Amino acid sequence: MIVGTPLPHESAALHVTGAALFTDDLVGRTRDVLHAHPVQAPHAHARIVRLDPAPAYDVPGVVRVLTGDDVPGVNDAGVRHDEPLFPTEVMFHGHAVCWVLAESLEAARLGAAAVEVDYEPLPSIVDLRDAIAAESYQGNRLLLESGDVEAGLDAAVHVFEGETEMAGQEHFYLETQASLAHVDESGQIFVQCSTQHPTETQEIVAHVLGLHSHDVTVQCLRMGGGFGGKEMQPHGYAAIAALGATLTGRPVRVRLTRAQDVTMTGKRHGFHATWRVGFDADGRLVALDTALTSDGGWSLDLSEPVLSRALCHVDNAYWIPNVRAVGRVARTNKTSQTAFRGFGGPQGMLVVEDVLGRCAPLLGIAADELRRRNFYADGQATPYGQPVRHPERIERAWQQVTESGELARRTAEVAAFNEASPHRKRGLAITPVKFGISFNFTSFNQAGALVLVYKDGSVLINHGGTEMGQGLHTKMLQVAASTLGVPLAKVRLAPTRTDKVPNTSATAASSGTDLNGAAVKDACEQILERLAGVPGDTWEARVHRAYLDRIQLFAAGYYKTDGLHWDPGAMRGNPFKYFAYGVAASEVEVDGFTGSYVVRRVDVVQDVGDSLSPLVDLGQVEGGFVQGVGWLTLEDLRWDGRDGRLATQSASTYKLPSLSEMPEVFNVALLEDATETGAVYGSKAVGEPPLMLAFSVREALRQAAAAFGPPGTSVELASPATPEAVFWAVERARERSLSWTG
Repeated sequence: MIVGTPLPHESAALHVTGAALFTDDLVGRTRDVLHAHPVQAPHAHARIVRLDPAPAYDVPGVVRVLTGDDVPGVNDAGVRHDEPLFPTEVMFHGHAVCWVLAESLEAARLGAAAVEVDYEPLPSIVDLRDAIAAESYQGNRLLLESGDVEAGLDAAVHVFEGETEMAGQEHFYLETQASLAHVDESGQIFVQCSTQHPTETQEIVAHVLGLHSHDVTVQCLRMGGGFGGKEMQPHGYAAIAALGATLTGRPVRVRLTRAQDVTMTGKRHGFHATWRVGFDADGRLVALDTALTSDGGWSLDLSEPVLSRALCHVDNAYWIPNVRAVGRVARTNKTSQTAFRGFGGPQGMLVVEDVLGRCAPLLGIAADELRRRNFYADGQATPYGQPVRHPERIERAWQQVTESGELARRTAEVAAFNEASPHRKRGLAITPVKFGISFNFTSFNQAGALVLVYKDGSVLINHGGTEMGQGLHTKMLQVAASTLGVPLAKVRLAPTRTDKVPNTSATAASSGTDLNGAAVKDACEQILERLAGVPGDTWEARVHRAYLDRIQLFAAGYYKTDGLHWDPGAMRGNPFKYFAYGVAASEVEVDGFTGSYVVRRVDVVQDVGDSLSPLVDLGQVEGGFVQGVGWLTLEDLRWDGRDGRLATQSASTYKLPSLSEMPEVFNVALLEDATETGAVYGSKAVGEPPLMLAFSVREALRQAAAAFGPPGTSVELASPATPEAVFWAVERARERSLSWTG
């Protein structure tokens, strides 16, 4: 079986040699390309009172200025019809009001600078707290409720309340948003696009141009990262390229610079949460009452499903018999925030982890013990009514990390170190993850594939998923080769195209392998069924004999996830195929003078079922964990409250995790004996769940900061827990020491 073999990424050699082609690399292979550059507004909120493109045409090389008057179809780039492609009202600083096409990127830039635009500034809201105070909301109010929260809180022995805030996160994929469009002799629009959702890109391009979907083909060769930032965000840029190509008859390239990408595209939603929580005398959760507000930015984008998933993950791995969770999306004059690895799940889970981390000292219970005694048990269900299958895997992973990470010994060592060191303290924390796998929107849980077997026995597979570096294509090759029983070298994979597999779902929600792998497997099994009984000593001989016997050697595979149902109004149902589990323990050391820290050691056990590709899965766990550490401790988006300008526009002002932030010791293991029945070859998703393992770093920082205070010190820690935030947490702990009498 090729499935389960630790193979390198299918494009690894191409990546490291620079031979791998990405969307913008195709520009050099295309003749007469025009380059697009946006005219960006300098206001967070303003009305456009005059737009004069005429001066741009005086710039040598400028060919066309695209404005709203040029749109033959619908002037909108969003699926909710609330994102004008060419706005008359600017909604965030950097909003593109028109686009200049020119013979070179420099000419386009100069042409954009020459366009004259007059604005009437309007009142704006940039800060999430200001939006809450002003009741500036968009979309529906969501309510998830189970049990009797008020009765639970009344009966609780201990009741605490507080607020939790968390910042957003910039995707900062290596490849910025890029599209290349051209029109053939029949008027067919062909768009090469760095997109996680080719079908939706196709649909947006079609409705902007006033065409049918069959008039537009979108291809995604590969992406240099996506992380959710290319699920919805590419559509408008692809539409600009396609509109330009339609009007000029020449290929048009849209490729954002890094500064443009950061200032124009959506990010992970920042959240604000208020909460009341009740515990019984043994420290078991009895009730949680929480209100979550996300910073949606200027339009809805995916904010409602992100919020829905946040509410569905506010329990994380803990059984809470009485829950009330209210959710709202705030409207602010910022970029329209969007999908990001975890899709709201991390924000919801951070609330309960923050609650437990802050309440453990107040209860006089060690944080790891408080977490462990609240784990889900067999027979218990989530607040939205879905039974939790295999909850014992949480305990198994926890025990494995505890033993392999030698937590008992190291906890004693940390205590001894802290006792002897007045200016540096260590923290050691362990946290679990329970993450639901499937799209919130049930209809998205389907996939197709097209498998072609040629007369010589070689195989070409097409599927609806996109490759953004996560190894999806590698796994699809392994699934096809294993199902057909042929060597891996016999199988090749074609780029993702909407004219090969239609109506695809986004490659998102960690569902790419589950959905597309099952569709590929279905197509291969159809072919094998037709080959049953066909004589031949080898695969090649059987295939050739089948061709001569006029047996069909290609098949369209299809898969839909069974057992899912969801009532979005009642927030009840079974929205997830299964839960992915994981546990991480992290040890940190904090400098009390500066708040700077190092991650000394991390131990992880992740449940991926029966791994399809162990080397790929280990890489995903490591990468997801480090990206989570970035969100929770480093990456600090800052907007200027006066004009709404994003101040952190580059890697010089926005701190990204790098090799220097990698743990000094990083041990990752995959949970054994964890077959997931009903999933392709018993595997489980791995893309998003590992990101939440980084909670252990944040909780270790909390413990290290608390160690500067007296026993029982409860520390509030900002998110991201930057060195500055950690320093102020240390200072608050020290203040407790000054007032402590022992």
